[in-house]
Amino acid sequence: MTQELNADFKAHIQQGKPLRIRGSGSKDFYGNALNGEVLDTRGHAGIVAYEPTELYITAKCGTPLAEIEAALAAQGQCLPFEPPRFSAESTVGGVVAAGLSGPRRASAGSLRDYMLGVKIIDGEAHELTFGGQVMKNVAGYDVSRLIAGSLGTLGLITEVTLKVLPKPVAEATLRFAMSQGEALDQLNAWGRQPLPIVASAWQAGLLTLRLAGARAAVEAAQQKLSGVKVSAGETAPAGFWDELRDQKLPFFATETLWRLSVPSVAPVLDLPGEQLIEWGGALRWLKSDAPPETIRAAAANVGGSATLYRAPAEMKARVGAFAPLPAPLMQLHRNLKAAFDPRGILNPGRLYPEL
Repeated sequence: MTQELNADFKAHIQQGKPLRIRGSGSKDFYGNALNGEVLDTRGHAGIVAYEPTELYITAKCGTPLAEIEAALAAQGQCLPFEPPRFSAESTVGGVVAAGLSGPRRASAGSLRDYMLGVKIIDGEAHELTFGGQVMKNVAGYDVSRLIAGSLGTLGLITEVTLKVLPKPVAEATLRFAMSQGEALDQLNAWGRQPLPIVASAWQAGLLTLRLAGARAAVEAAQQKLSGVKVSAGETAPAGFWDELRDQKLPFFATETLWRLSVPSVAPVLDLPGEQLIEWGGALRWLKSDAPPETIRAAAANVGGSATLYRAPAEMKARVGAFAPLPAPLMQLHRNLKAAFDPRGILNPGRLYPEL
């Protein structure tokens, strides 16, 4: 860790001042209100180790995601969970802290599934190392995965090690005209078949499928599904999936956006507004003026939850970004916060007001 960042971090801890850990700031919109003096991590950057044959990469927290993906692409590899790139300056530390995954999450797994190791500095200025550079690491608790999605509330992420995979040999995009109910039924039916469907998106009566894998498997699936193949002259498939991944489609240009995580088999939700559905039905983006309690109840009734993903600050302060947790789960969160950040100064309130 650079001496400047280390000294700055420890000085804040000694003074007991609230600290807002921040990379490029591309995900400042995510979570609850931002509190504390900014600690900029971008100066602590660089790829520490990359072993293509061993399928892992280690990088410092301030390393731009674009730099990591460029290094992987040069070797024909990728981050399969496709983290959203909200800006060209997005850092890998912010990617891990937010814990967000892109269109391929339902087939490839989430960011948490690719966490091999992490180094952090906790709220008592202890430098801690968890995990390693291989999947078969059973030494102690799996804290590496715990850190994913913690939004900087448990410690300053200084270094991460991620599993990587080869890029698919072949890809194709198909489109089908169908209603939301028809799309959900069809996606669940296809999910029970050996098809190389790695991503899906339904919006406004149009279902888009992404096929990827061995060339023979992709070609066979195209013939079996017989959808309308999207050609480069029409709408470039890569362009669509990149815009979906980075949330640059027109749908996402809204002030208030809900993110509903539900079982893929959940039926059409009786909610007003416009929806975009990913992950085979398990992720449902919603633009709606319905009361927050109505939206959260609709998600909970099918075994899911609703996150207020984007919203004006006043609304987030009133409603809360994340769905309320049952008392036992909230107590686990409090216990973790007390263990890693007993003074409560690291990104205070970013997850929940009491954390």
